Amino acid sequence: MSIGALDAMTAYGRALGVGADTAPGGLGKTGATGKTQPGDGFGGMVEQLVSDAAGALRTAETASARQVAGKGDLIDVVTAMGAAETALDTVVAVRDRMVSAYTDIMRLQI
Repeated sequence: MSIGALDAMTAYGRALGVGADTAPGGLGKTGATGKTQPGDGFGGMVEQLVSDAAGALRTAETASARQVAGKGDLIDVVTAMGAAETALDTVVAVRDRMVSAYTDIMRLQI
């Protein structure tokens, strides 16, 4: 059974809770600053995805530094590296799909 990109993005959006409080058109709500808040709309989802990936990479780096210093456990390093790799793979997959969608839109006849 194959899962399409739209199905995967919808499931990921549901997991983040995106879409329940968005404005018509899916553009998301703006806060007091006038900017789209994390978790609102597609841009918020991407922002949250990138920040989660950065956090996972920082956690992996910290665990590695502790292991090198002799104060950490190897299991923690492997777990943190696995989470960071998964987060980075997700960001890269979303980026690739966004670029593909952009090129498809550019090829449309007006």
